[in-house]
Order: sequence, then structure tokens, then C-alpha cells
Amino acid sequence: MGDYQKITESASLHNHLEKMSSEDLLKKINEEDTKVATAVALVIPEITRLVDALIERFKKGGRLFYIGAGTSGRLGILDASEIPPTFGMPHDKVIGIIAGGDGAIRKAVEFAEDNTMQAWKDLKEFDINKNDTLVGIAASGTTPYVLGGIKDAKANGLLTAGITNNPGSPLATQTDISIAVNVGPEFLTGSTRMKSGTSQKLVLNMISTALMIKIGRVEGNKMVDMQLSNNKLVDRGTRYLVEALNMPYEEAEKALKKHGSVREAIKAFQN
Repeated sequence: MGDYQKITESASLHNHLEKMSSEDLLKKINEEDTKVATAVALVIPEITRLVDALIERFKKGGRLFYIGAGTSGRLGILDASEIPPTFGMPHDKVIGIIAGGDGAIRKAVEFAEDNTMQAWKDLKEFDINKNDTLVGIAASGTTPYVLGGIKDAKANGLLTAGITNNPGSPLATQTDISIAVNVGPEFLTGSTRMKSGTSQKLVLNMISTALMIKIGRVEGNKMVDMQLSNNKLVDRGTRYLVEALNMPYEEAEKALKKHGSVREAIKAFQN
């Protein structure tokens, strides 16, 4: 696992937590949380490298895969699951995979993260190939499931990236693009669902949102390809059309429902 000190396992800067009042606990947690965005800002150059590489690979038909265990795996799945409704992309363009399978999304699967061979088996079910990109997510940077997947992906010619909270960890050193966010010790020692998980969520938001914008799934600042899967989204799309086409709300709603998306409705009225 290397001779470096795992920041994610280092002692909290706060002690005697059980003696604190509820308000003090919350203030101290928030105090630690304020450090996260600053830490993410320091790795924007690495995130940029990944986004720019993804743009080119998507243009050639490539896909984005996330793999992780526990919280990291769930965050990858969360990000992937939001791409179709938000950007109208097919479900098979950004894919999240968690150690232990989909059942592990809700309930931890014992020792699933310790299998170095399973990730590539899981990925092969999607006919993964060298046009695709694999992003491993692991706060510790040492999760065997993730490291095994990265090793096999590199051997098969894929671009690899790692999102970790331990600079110098195997995930940081064994990927083509290393996004190592040093958020410092957790408020609750070793509880990486806290600052580490928050930093991973921020980075994933940045990667997928920037990628979708750059491949043309946004116009101006609007989600013109979002799926109209509930009344809230229909209302949002209608308001986009009211603004874009300067038409009454009722007319805009009819146009949206007729054409199926903000983009298609705008196109119809501009032609």
C-alpha cells in the first residue's frame, strides 16, 4: 500500500466530540466543510486535462465509466444516473459501477472492494474498449477493486483517471490523470463519507457538467435537452421557452409537449 501517510486516516483536528453540544458539533463540521472547495480548486488543472480528453473521446463514440466501492461507488452512480434526465443523453454514455453490484448501492457487500479481478469483469459486460475512459474513485486511493480495474483498463489501452483524497496513493500514481484532493483529516477520524465524499461529489459535478456543455448539450445556460419526466421539469422547460421565444406560457407549454424538448421546440419556431 506504500509508505506514505494516509491523510484520510489521520487523526481529526477535533477531539472529545461526545462532550460537545449539538450546535458546537455542527459548527465544527461546517468549519471543516469550508475547506473542501478550496482543496478542489487546487486540482482544476488535472480536472481540465480529463475533461478535454473526454471531449475528444466522446466525439469518437467513447464513453465514461466510473468505478468505486462504498460511498465512492455510490457517488459515481449518482453522477452517471443524472446525465440522461439532465442532458437527454442515452443511459449508456456515462456509466457508474459499484463493487458488489447494484445491491451495494443500498447495503454494503462484505469484502466486495477487496477483489482485484472483479472490476474488469464488471466492465466487460458493457463491451468496454479503448475508446472509453475509466475513472476510479477511492478516498483512500488503495481500494483493490478500483486499482485492479485501473490496471486492466490501462493494459487494454483505455485512458484512466483517479479521484482520491490521498496524494501519493496507488490510485494517484497509477492513473494517466490523477485528481488528488487533499481535504485534510476528517472531522470524525477516517469517516471519508464526509469531506472526502463531498470533494468527490464536487469533482464529479465539474467533470460531467463541463463535458456535457462542451459536447453541445447546453445552450446559453439552459438544459435544452433535459427529459420532461415530471411536472417540475415541464414547467422549467416551458419557462425556458417563454424566455427564449417571448411567447405566452400556455403557448410555450403546448409547443414543448408537442416537440418533446426545449431544443426541438426552439428549432421549430426559428425555422
